[in-house]
Amino acid sequence: MVNFRIISKIIGSLLFIEAFFMAWCAVMSFYFNEDDQIAFLMSLLITLGCGFLFLFMGRNANNSLSRRDAYLLVTAVWLIFSLFGIFPFMIHGSITNLTDAYFESISGFTTTGATILDDVECLPHGILFWRSLMQWIGGLGILFFTIAILPSLVSGSVRVFAAEATGPIKAKMHPRLSTTAKWIWSIYLMLTLGCGVSFWLAGMNWYEALNYSMTTTATGGFAIHNESTEYFHSASIDYISITFQFLSGINFTLLYICIFKGKISALFRNSELKLYLSVVVGATLWIMYLLFTRMDYDMEKSFRCALFQVVSFITTTGMFNVDAGTWPHITWVILGVVMYLGACAGSTSGGFKCIRGVMLLKVIRNNFRQILHPNAVLPVKINGISIPQSKLVALFAFFTLTMLMTLVTATIMIIAGIDNTNAITIALSCVSNVGPTLGTQIGPVMSWAMLPDYIKWILCPLMLMGRLEIMTVLVLFTRSFWKEN
Repeated sequence: MVNFRIISKIIGSLLFIEAFFMAWCAVMSFYFNEDDQIAFLMSLLITLGCGFLFLFMGRNANNSLSRRDAYLLVTAVWLIFSLFGIFPFMIHGSITNLTDAYFESISGFTTTGATILDDVECLPHGILFWRSLMQWIGGLGILFFTIAILPSLVSGSVRVFAAEATGPIKAKMHPRLSTTAKWIWSIYLMLTLGCGVSFWLAGMNWYEALNYSMTTTATGGFAIHNESTEYFHSASIDYISITFQFLSGINFTLLYICIFKGKISALFRNSELKLYLSVVVGATLWIMYLLFTRMDYDMEKSFRCALFQVVSFITTTGMFNVDAGTWPHITWVILGVVMYLGACAGSTSGGFKCIRGVMLLKVIRNNFRQILHPNAVLPVKINGISIPQSKLVALFAFFTLTMLMTLVTATIMIIAGIDNTNAITIALSCVSNVGPTLGTQIGPVMSWAMLPDYIKWILCPLMLMGRLEIMTVLVLFTRSFWKEN
């Protein structure tokens, strides 16, 4: 059966880590001397107290974590972290409704970036920093972060990694998973630092650069201005944002090989990166042409706005430098497709993932060849490695489930009175962890505050399943999961 003691022990220890991050936000609120100081101190005490409670319930636990325990642990950690994430909002009064607070929190941790806040500029600096920090923590995964800094805390870390990591193929750079986690987090830190320094040199102040660098490299999209990066009206900031969003959408294992191993040629041989780059280039050129011919944009603005939105949507960041809701509707279709596809596996982005796109295209190609050569054995190979049949079955299961979940959620929203385009793109946005939506009622630069509360509660698990790639969550609802054997 499920080992609840070890799960409780790990959750209790992880709540201390969440309290540690809240302490940094408290420091920020004291630095700016604003009215959110008490909110963070109280949130800190509540989180620490509950951490001790979970540790007490997990006392004398053995350190064996089965595969079943790992899947339950991962889902529980994300739900509980999101639950405790609401306290700064509610105690301060930034968000007074429980539904809205939990929606904002889970949207932050899953790096979806959908918000119910119409005016973020009225919030104190500590609360804004907490929103950015939630996304940065969730970018590579809460438990993956823990494996990197405290490997002894998470027993059975390989099983936990398998349950939390994104993509059909989990690559390891080192026999010890904790070492792999450290290398990947070092790349994440380098990207965040490089992005922050670049933003600062381009004209942002240190606080703006810090927040935007965290939400850019986490491909989360929360902003500290109502107009996102459009607030700055700076082409250099746009291009910096594009660069780091794109880099954060590349498989971090591939970045490690290029940066630390010096194997630049690996970039040109990687099938997933080729598809990622091809989609970005193709979609950008198409939208650029439409903006140039139909919206009277000049050449540079057409290129910059098209590239920004395509990279923002495909990396599931959700930042904006212009209101894409005013663009021709054909651009919505293009952005909707790249929104669903997503960037590379092993990155901070969400979506279907380009690696699955490559697998799907190769399966279709082999199917055509099989028609001509019925007896041929045609393995699916990616970067010279044969993909086992079980991975291909999982691929089609994942594709079917994402489509079903999108259709069911969109249908419920249409019944609730939301227009068709918004309903479909909201569902796609949540299952792909993108954030912005396209439509007439809620545009890409608007909050989701107008959605009914029950719709928000439907979207919360959809965001979680999108972040954990569905199977990790849905397996908990199968009868066999809870059977003793």
